[in-house]
Amino acid sequence: MIGERLVEDMTTPERERAERVESVLPALRDAAEEADRTGAFPPSHVALLREAGLLGLVVPEKFGGLGGSLRDLAAATFAMGTACPSTALAYFFHSTSASRGLLPLEAIDAGLFDNAEIPVVRAFAEKVLTRMADGSWLANFASESVKTSGANITIATTARKVDGGWLLNGEKSFGCATGVADYYLTSAKLEGYDTAEGLATFFVPRDAAGVAVRAPWDGLGMRATANNGIRLTDVFIADDEALGVPGAFTKMLTQSRGSFVGNQLAIAAVYTGCAQRVYDEILTATTTRTFADTGEPIASSPVHQLLFGEMTRSLETAYLWLRYQLEVETAEVPFKSKSDVFTQWRLGKGAVTEACFAVALGALKAGGTSAASMSGVIGRSLRDLAMGLVMTFPAERGMLEVARIVTEARANELFATAPAEAAR
Repeated sequence: MIGERLVEDMTTPERERAERVESVLPALRDAAEEADRTGAFPPSHVALLREAGLLGLVVPEKFGGLGGSLRDLAAATFAMGTACPSTALAYFFHSTSASRGLLPLEAIDAGLFDNAEIPVVRAFAEKVLTRMADGSWLANFASESVKTSGANITIATTARKVDGGWLLNGEKSFGCATGVADYYLTSAKLEGYDTAEGLATFFVPRDAAGVAVRAPWDGLGMRATANNGIRLTDVFIADDEALGVPGAFTKMLTQSRGSFVGNQLAIAAVYTGCAQRVYDEILTATTTRTFADTGEPIASSPVHQLLFGEMTRSLETAYLWLRYQLEVETAEVPFKSKSDVFTQWRLGKGAVTEACFAVALGALKAGGTSAASMSGVIGRSLRDLAMGLVMTFPAERGMLEVARIVTEARANELFATAPAEAAR
């Protein structure tokens, strides 16, 4: 199976879950070119993934899910990345929503909440997981265009308490599955707080009053992700659809095993799957086509030999970083501290995405002018993989943060709230 090209030592249950992923790949692959051309997420993919049970891939079985782990998610996004990177990316962001359920429950078990907070936190966490298992698509909306110097993600969207719930106001500039997902799992800062302790999470129904879709996203990267973002104007969210306990967000982050909220390497698996597909495509093209004068395969020329040597090295570099990161984040007995895992990921994310982009660039050169078409795998992959150079953070930022960690024993915060004036 394709997922085994990344996760080479699958257990029997992992293989069974991977077979579900394998079953949807032909449909994803068939729709990829048209989805890219129109820049639209295929609505049929929601039902396809739901019927395969994949919307609950990483949800524990006791909540109705398939019980998969980060290994399953990485294998899934890698395999989908070989078929339709846009769908793989949107699916990744849906799957990250599970952390909003799993990590709060772990924080409860760790004794981080008092008796009054536990019922509220548990109810919200379990709602996240059961909705995913039941087939709801959750879009994970955190990122915004507002930036602060000391954090990777800055939240300016506000939540004001009113009778029976909350009023949300703000704009989310990045979030796959806009207009596709059933709910937008939205981060906002509680009124009266100016630190990450005031961050809260809300279920925002796609069609709720006050929710508007931003202008269509005409991006350089994966075009069929429905990545428009949303505007929220006095959107009312009931109390039982919110996790508004101050400090809950930061407490749950302490429970992640490694990077970010513990699943970020699965996004790099999307890019690696895309890179593997473009590598396979150009290898087939240049070994089956021959020179008219000699009859030798085009791949036998010195230039192509050099390009394939570089592409192979780049692809293997991506695999090495990704597999080791997966090992340190999923080992039953942790053998690296969370700080070390985080530091490694800041380097690894950039190393993987730049290596994957180098594969696509090499394929473009090896394919010549005939491959320089946006309707083909090589042209699309070059643009798709360009997204990895900037998404979340570029390689240069990762290296800078690691240097600060090494030399100054400090790093950027994961989340911060924006000053009040920036939210207006």
